Amino acid sequence: MPRPLTTNPLTTSLLPALADITDGRTAVPSYDRSQVSPGIVHIGVGGFHRAHQAMYLDRLMNQGQALDWGIVGLGVMPSDVRMRDALASQDHLYTLTTKAPDGTEDIRVIGSIIDYVFAPDDPAAAVTMLADPRIRIVSLTVTEGGYNIDHVSGTFVDDSEHIAHDRDALQAGDYDSLRTFFGLVTAALAERRRTGDRPFTIMSCDNIQGNGNVAHDTFVAFARSVDADLGAWVDDAVAFPNSMVDRITPETTDDDRSDVASLGYSDAWPVVSEDFTQWVLEDSFTAGRPCYEDAGVQLVDDVVPYELMKLRLLNASHQGLCYFGYLAGHRMVHDVMADPRFGEFLLAYMTDEATPTLQPLPGVDIDAYRRTLIRRFGNAAVKDTVSRLCAESSDRIPKWLLPVVRENLAAGRPVRLSAAIVASWARYAEGVDEDGEPITVVDRMADRVATAAAQNREDVLAFLRDREIFGDLVDSAEFTSGYTTALNSLHGVGAKATLDILLGA
Repeated sequence: MPRPLTTNPLTTSLLPALADITDGRTAVPSYDRSQVSPGIVHIGVGGFHRAHQAMYLDRLMNQGQALDWGIVGLGVMPSDVRMRDALASQDHLYTLTTKAPDGTEDIRVIGSIIDYVFAPDDPAAAVTMLADPRIRIVSLTVTEGGYNIDHVSGTFVDDSEHIAHDRDALQAGDYDSLRTFFGLVTAALAERRRTGDRPFTIMSCDNIQGNGNVAHDTFVAFARSVDADLGAWVDDAVAFPNSMVDRITPETTDDDRSDVASLGYSDAWPVVSEDFTQWVLEDSFTAGRPCYEDAGVQLVDDVVPYELMKLRLLNASHQGLCYFGYLAGHRMVHDVMADPRFGEFLLAYMTDEATPTLQPLPGVDIDAYRRTLIRRFGNAAVKDTVSRLCAESSDRIPKWLLPVVRENLAAGRPVRLSAAIVASWARYAEGVDEDGEPITVVDRMADRVATAAAQNREDVLAFLRDREIFGDLVDSAEFTSGYTTALNSLHGVGAKATLDILLGA
């Protein structure tokens, strides 16, 4: 008989009884959280961070390690107040449920996040917290668009409104009005430099090729714009390790909250993810690190080959399935993958176009990795949505797929399937699916891409003419040929028939 729903909130005081309440189904921290002290500040606390980096640290703490590496979340965006309030209401605990394709579940309460600071309430207090010498790592999951980079030039955009405001504020010594994580982190580094304290490591965990290098270039550029000497010090003294992170983590739903409640307690913001997880991390830190390797993290000298494998196979394949899948009427990722043509298309893209651009990976079976991805995408237990994968395409496509296109064009290799994926984005951006239902396009450049997509039928290359996104690809006859063929086919016969044509060819 199902357990009745309960209003027992997840808090520290509930932990001793939780095993009994849930009939042993929910594991709880074995360590004394009152003994955990801060060592990491994480900017961008969302589902992925809580299913990935925070989980690895919780795993270490359950081994009796890393109790001086507790995580303090830092919210910078106004919307982050929701996460602050949800976590604060339950002593910063939350439930992580991992689901395997066979339906097996692992449910555990994660305790490695010990506090959360909402910077807009008091930016100067956030700087003080970051400047605390106990903080030895500042980690980031701020999405691809958070680094304020020009898509074509690859350089830091230093004249945007909030960046310019924070630069002026720092030059005036005003910490009270800072708006961006660039301003907050740079202010804290300036304080470390002033007091002679060792700087923290800045550890990007975003899906960007060379994410540590990107973080280095953008933070150093911002610091130099504030003060040349400060920028030189950041360049010389701060470590920015590259990393590759992987775990499919869909957005939390009310059904996920209900699933937790059915166990006998309530959680305002649980997390659900697949059972697969991977973290490859460059072993380069300014002020020490947890023994991540004891929690299953792979510490390496060079992350780049692993990054390319993941970004160009997994992440780009997500884009390869989402637009075609949404246009065809699917709303859940596992429903897309239940149609064999999608798996065949993704394997063809990965094998023919993505894999030739990868660097050597000794000991990695690429064919097995590709087929593992297809199985992961088809995991119905995760309940990942197609719309999540379609979001923020103007940031994702240039970083995950277009590098594949450019390398293949330069080498004289085919780009037909990659061009078709871009065409499917252009068709999706028109804002209506094949049944005439409206599409809500979630993208920081939504209006801009919609305006371009509205011209697709009159000017088949209209979408590609945005050089800020696509650079000079509109000038490539090889690319535009594949793109034009696919877009015309999407308009003429639809997504499924277009995939059949691509596979047949």
